[in-house]
Parts: sequence; structure tokens; C-alpha cells
Amino acid sequence: MDLRAGQVAVVTGAASGIGLALARRFAAEGLKVVLADVEEAPLRAAADALTAGGAEVLARTVDVGVRDEVRGLADAAYDAFGAVHVLCNNAGVGSGAEGRMWEHEVNDWKWAFAVNVWGVFHGIQAFVPRMLAGGAPGRVVNTSSTDGGIAPLPTASVYAVTKAAVVTMTESLHAHLTAEGAPVGASVLFPGPHMLRTGLWESHRNRPARYAKEKPRRTPYRSLGQWEAAMQEAGQEIAFTPVEEVADAVVDGIRADRFWMLPPAEHTDRQIRARARSMLDRSAPSYLERFILD
Repeated sequence: MDLRAGQVAVVTGAASGIGLALARRFAAEGLKVVLADVEEAPLRAAADALTAGGAEVLARTVDVGVRDEVRGLADAAYDAFGAVHVLCNNAGVGSGAEGRMWEHEVNDWKWAFAVNVWGVFHGIQAFVPRMLAGGAPGRVVNTSSTDGGIAPLPTASVYAVTKAAVVTMTESLHAHLTAEGAPVGASVLFPGPHMLRTGLWESHRNRPARYAKEKPRRTPYRSLGQWEAAMQEAGQEIAFTPVEEVADAVVDGIRADRFWMLPPAEHTDRQIRARARSMLDRSAPSYLERFILD
């Protein structure tokens, strides 16, 4: 797909982090940008900044876990711009679950699935039929994670399960679009290859009352800064990938018709090989413990 001025991109989770970087990058390419996020004030600030820079922008406060709100986003996008060419289902949350899986609260799973899985599905259902009807080349980019999309980090198992689901959903979407001979393609994004400074670490600030935790946490939520400080005290250096590099990879991947938007990294390749070897050998996933230690 050739990105060019005048096309329209929709980005969820667009008020900060990867989503905002994507919106800025699309605007720099001359695209009209539709921003969606659950946080109204940061969303408005992002939209105002892009508009001041000359971009055509539509901003909508949306909870992607609510189907009608995503359908309303699609209606607003088409009413404003008449078409959508790029859809980035990027909104995501951490669950806040603690302890072993059998100790998790049900609401931790419900909330993570509502945003990370149902949010992607709602985006596909709200936009893809209209994108197909428009007949123009297009792209759906669904944000996954190496945590789950490649192999799970057991200490963040709820998140990992949802991101594994995004990979399978996107693979299936690709197959369905290909079977239709559609001009719209699909890609799955693995941001990285290193850690990212995003609002995911403080997802709890936007947790809806309907998914409220049922009991107090054993430990306080840890911010990214606190986590980074703890790693440094333990003698572990942490590398970060700028979100702008992730946005660049998405634009390059769209132009290259790339399904796997997976940056090259030896540690990721080791995980892929170890998991594939475990499956082919029908052996236990001992690689999980090894990569946790890494």
C-alpha cells in the first residue's frame, strides 16, 4: 500500500505512547488522522498539537471495549472524511493481576480482554466492511506484543494471553481478506525490540468501575520509573526503544505489505526458535523460565 497525502488513518489509544507517535507519523505523511482514546484531556491536547502543526484531525473519546462506541467512531470518521485507509487497533491495558493464575480476580481478565481483544475485534467489525466497500487499498494494523505474541512472560500472564489472541485474530483476518481478493491487508505489530515508555504501566488510572478490583492489591502499583529504578538497583540495565521508531516501522511495514511488523532482535529470535523447538519436540516449555531470567 502506498501512503500518500489525503488518505485517512484511524488510531486507537492515540493520546499517548505508540498511538500518539503513530498519529504524528501519519500526519507527517500528509494523512488525515482520527484519534481515539479513553482519556479526554490528553486526547484533546494531542489533537490540538497536531492541528496546530497543520494536520486535519478528528478526535473522539472512545472506550474500545464498548462496541457501540467503536461503531460511533467509525460513523464519525466516515462522516468527517468519507473514507478510512489505515486502521491501527492499538489501544491496550495491563490487567493489574497479582499472584498465580488461580488467584487472579475475574475482573482483571474481563477488563484486559475487553480492551486488548474485544477492542481489536470491534475495530475490525466497525471499519473493515466500509474499507472494503470503498474499494481503495488499505491496511489494518493490530498491536500485539512479544509478551504473548511470541512467548508469554508468566508474571504478566493475563496481558500475554490477550496479546497471543491478537496475533491469531490478525492471522485469521489476513486469511479472510486474502480469500476475498481484497485490496485491504492486515499486519500484526510487535513494538520494540526493547522496552517502551508508554502509559501501559499506569493503565489502572483508566480502569472502568464495571471492572473494578474486588479486593485491595497486595502491593501498590509500580510506575515505569519505579520499576526501572528497581532494575538498576539490581544491576540490570534496561534498553528502551523510542516510540517514534515503532511508528517508523509501521509506516515502512505498510508500504512493504509486511504482515509481521516484528523488529529484528536476537533475543526475540531466540524465543521464537526455543518455542518452535519445544513444540516440534513435544517437550515442556522450559524456555519460559530461561527467558524470565534473561
